[in-house]
Amino acid sequence: MNANDLNVSTRRQFVGTVAAAAAGTAVLAGRASAETEDKSKLGGVHAIPELADQWKSLDLAKILKYPAAFLSVSQNNSLYLPTGAQANERQWERGSLAATVKAAQAARSAGNFKTFAWIGYEVFREGYPQSEFDQAQYSSWIKGKEDWPAEKKKADNDLVADLRALVQPGDLEFNEQALQTAFLGTPLPLDLSRKGIKTIIITGIHTDWCIEGNARAARDNGYLPIVIGDATAAQKPEDEAAAFRRINNFFAPVISSDTFVKLLNEPTRS
Repeated sequence: MNANDLNVSTRRQFVGTVAAAAAGTAVLAGRASAETEDKSKLGGVHAIPELADQWKSLDLAKILKYPAAFLSVSQNNSLYLPTGAQANERQWERGSLAATVKAAQAARSAGNFKTFAWIGYEVFREGYPQSEFDQAQYSSWIKGKEDWPAEKKKADNDLVADLRALVQPGDLEFNEQALQTAFLGTPLPLDLSRKGIKTIIITGIHTDWCIEGNARAARDNGYLPIVIGDATAAQKPEDEAAAFRRINNFFAPVISSDTFVKLLNEPTRS
């Protein structure tokens, strides 16, 4: 083999090595992406996306030091007890309740949270004003449970015990009256206005329903909502990633309870 042949052979080996390395890197990247996607299907903290670009410019530690409100939405026995009307979701096996307790305790300790609102959501809505759509939807929620006694229906909507232990005198407790927001027909808007609230922390169920609805309403009413992702839950864990992306991209930052606690204790940028 002459020198030219040797050089050609060496170049071919080099190119082959680089190509193989590139292919291997692509495979590893694909596997990592697939693993991330698979984990997101678990919901909770695994489904929380990176902050959307527009939120990265914000000093969230500063925003969390504004006069603030903490909202817990629909975190009742109906969802968290095996005897609840919505027990098929098995929310007690998921992490939203523990994350809500963590976030609520941190907010209470922060000192600038002027409103704590524990907002119920009844699935037994026979006494609510109803359109034809409402009648069809509400009746589907309680199919097979129409004969539950009044006491059992009331207990179904009671705030779950873990959160009941955090309620203090002066906190708000009321039920949502609309389909997906606490900003209509409740004491919330007046309370927020009177107290000069700017920032609203939102936890609860369901991510792609009342949580998204309240985040949208808060923005439309001039507030700064932040959703604690792992302190919320959709009916199905695999639905949470899409809901978080939608909320995070368009309406409000979505962060974890750990990030929330960390930001509360961080100094502001300026």
